[in-house]
Amino acid sequence: MSRPSAALFALALVTLTVAARPAHAQAVPPAAQQIAAAVLALPEAMREEAGVMGYKTAGKLEWLRPTKNGMMCLADDPAEDKFHVSCYHDSMDPFMARGRVLRVQGVKGTQVDTVRFAEVKSGKIKMPTMPASLYQIFGDSYDAATGAVLKGRGTFVVYIPYATEKSTGLSAKGSATAPWLMFPGTPKAHIMFTMSM
Repeated sequence: MSRPSAALFALALVTLTVAARPAHAQAVPPAAQQIAAAVLALPEAMREEAGVMGYKTAGKLEWLRPTKNGMMCLADDPAEDKFHVSCYHDSMDPFMARGRVLRVQGVKGTQVDTVRFAEVKSGKIKMPTMPASLYQIFGDSYDAATGAVLKGRGTFVVYIPYATEKSTGLSAKGSATAPWLMFPGTPKAHIMFTMSM
C-alpha cells in the first residue's frame, strides 16, 4: 500500500470508528460515583456490603467492588440516555449475565428469554432454589453532587422460578396497589411490587 493510500485508509478507519460511537456516549464516571449511584436501588442497610459491577472502560461491565452480603448491583451505563441501576441477589446472576451476553451478541427482545429458558431447561443455567430479590431505579438522570435521581421511580421484585397463580395465590394481573405475579410458570416468574405500595 502506498503512503497516500495508507493515510486515506487510516483516516477512513478513524472516521468509521467515531461514526460507530453513539452520539450520546459520555465519559465513564469515577468508580466511587458509579458505586454510590448503583446502590441507591437497595434499602439503605444493604448498600455498604453490596457488590457493584460498573465501567472502568466504556462498554465493558466489570467488578468495581465485590459483594459481601449476596447482593450485586449494576451501575448505570453512561452510554445510555436515561438512568437505570439494578441490584439483585447473586443467585440470579447466571440467568442475568447470560441475558447480557446474548444482547451483546445481537439477540433481541423475547428471543433472549427463549434462549435462556431453553438453557435453564437443559441445565446449562442454574436458577435459585430459594426466592431472590431484585431492586431497580429508572430515572431521567443522576446528580452526583447531590446523590439524587431526577424523576426516579423504583420497583421491587422477588423471583420464584416456575411460580404460578395457584402456587402463590397471587393474581397475574398488574396492580398499582397490590403485588402480582409476572411471567408465571417460567424460569423468571416473579412477584412484582411498586415502591408506592
